[in-house]
Amino acid sequence: MKKLQIIPGIFVLSLLSGIVLFHSSCKKTLLDQTPTTELAAGEFWKTDADATIALMSAYAATRAVFDRDYYLDGHGEYTRVRGTSATNLNILRGDAYQNANYDPTGYGSSFDKYFRYLYGAVNRCNYVIENISTRMLPTASGKGLENLEIILAEARLLRGMTYFRLISMWGDVPYIGNVVFTNEEVSTLPRLPIVQVKDSIMADFNYAVQKLPAKASGVGRSGKPAALAFRGKLQLFWASWKKNGWPELEGFKQNAAEATTAFTAAAADFNDVITNYGLALYKNGDPGQIDALGKADVLPNYYELFTPKANGNSEMIMVFTHLGIPANPSQGEELMRDFSGRTIEGSQCWVAPRYEIADRYQLISTGDFAPKMVQLNPTTNAAARTTLNSAVNPNTYADRDYRMKASIMWDYEMAIGLTSLKSTGYSPFIYQTWAGNVVINGTPYISYNTDGSNSGYVFRKFVRNYEGLGRSEGDYAWPVMRLADVYLMYAEAVNEVTGPKADAIGYINLVRRRGNLPALKPEKYANKQVFFDAIEQERIIELVAEGQRGFDLRRWRAIERVWGPPGSAGVWRQDTWGANQQRYYQNSADRTYQQNYIFRIPPAERDRNPNLTQNTPWL
Repeated sequence: MKKLQIIPGIFVLSLLSGIVLFHSSCKKTLLDQTPTTELAAGEFWKTDADATIALMSAYAATRAVFDRDYYLDGHGEYTRVRGTSATNLNILRGDAYQNANYDPTGYGSSFDKYFRYLYGAVNRCNYVIENISTRMLPTASGKGLENLEIILAEARLLRGMTYFRLISMWGDVPYIGNVVFTNEEVSTLPRLPIVQVKDSIMADFNYAVQKLPAKASGVGRSGKPAALAFRGKLQLFWASWKKNGWPELEGFKQNAAEATTAFTAAAADFNDVITNYGLALYKNGDPGQIDALGKADVLPNYYELFTPKANGNSEMIMVFTHLGIPANPSQGEELMRDFSGRTIEGSQCWVAPRYEIADRYQLISTGDFAPKMVQLNPTTNAAARTTLNSAVNPNTYADRDYRMKASIMWDYEMAIGLTSLKSTGYSPFIYQTWAGNVVINGTPYISYNTDGSNSGYVFRKFVRNYEGLGRSEGDYAWPVMRLADVYLMYAEAVNEVTGPKADAIGYINLVRRRGNLPALKPEKYANKQVFFDAIEQERIIELVAEGQRGFDLRRWRAIERVWGPPGSAGVWRQDTWGANQQRYYQNSADRTYQQNYIFRIPPAERDRNPNLTQNTPWL
């Protein structure tokens, strides 16, 4: 049996002076030296199994910088992230997102740790790419060659995804395309212009499109649709930046012609994904059934999509898997801990809906928005619970998009309580009534316990409703790319080039159908702007708490549209009772907005590397 020593263990602790290698057993750190204890080429890099072991290490490192993207939703206006869970059980699990800022403003200087972890994932991928390319491919043939090329394509897809995230946040970044063993190798690397990094990402995606099979070999592995979808997304973002500009990134130029070319290419890739691989929305996009207000025995299909019951379905084009077993908690997801309250396995409700999301859920009867709700305090207004359209009147939430009940809970909605892996029965959520004794229709309950919400809502999305797994032991396969998003991105790209088209409108209607909403009315796609508004509406509702909104606002240059221009009064976030909670962008200077459009290159990395420049708003 081969003795595996450090193959799984490359992990970057610091980009430019602390890149280190860990043994798989994590016994020692190897600094500034060639890994002489590594298995010799003649011992390890011999078989497909060897290459697959190394690839799984690359997946593990990449998962660590993508599977908690829901925290990033806090950079938008509809999700509040008050903190992050503090898992430190494994160097590859749960740490990359810590110590960052997930408010809608002021976040650009707080992702130094994430920056390093992204480069850790890059180095893992480079380890696989370099060794397969130099040690195995030259002598491979036949089926062996094909299998190696697939593994190489997966590693290149992961590397491309990671660099895509880097340029989306920091713009120009250093590009490392080889394994790094010593500090000196990277201590003078400059930032490359974003166009050069983008071209390298595109080369990785192109290779993955060419070599990956039409269907992934298993849940958590990657197939051609994933590579096409990410290549399309890269082109969509590039088109957005070229159309809308990125003035905070020095040297970046708007170019309408380049934008149109990129939008067109993005649409072609998305169309390929949609039409050529037999993919479908979960349960064919059928809305399923929905329980009465205040009950939760029957929940819509959209809810189930975000539980482990949906693992392996074709809507999930690419996922990162979790083992989710008590014996290996460092491999479990923590969605329940982050999204639910103490009533559910002592969870901490780090992530909650803001009040404003509720008014975005449209009426089933009309397919359009309801009148904005009225915020009333039930402790001072005896009629608050019965007033028509009151935010604390449960009946106000009738006739809404099914995704509302599947995604959030309002007053008197029920959740299954869980303690010590066993059900404690239903618990009603009642804002500001935490773990209180209440009687509903003659039945006594203990109300949902969490002070993590200051909006009047908590999430139901991502919260399991069955016993057997603790708050940190989930086995949900986190979606990094799913078909509904591809539908929406395709519609956006097509709309930018030609305006509303029948197939794009049809895909929007497929997404709406899962909420049991009627098709868009003609006035919602009468021109490019109103159709964009319809697309944005679906992105808000369909992708809430999946980490997309902040990136959308930045690439669309929409921060001012949402929060007001520099020097304005800003915007209060409120709750269902009408109380002000947080105020954002009050009298904010131009520099504040600029710093929210581009992130700060970590000062510690610049201290170590004199060739690293800083983004202009942070000088």
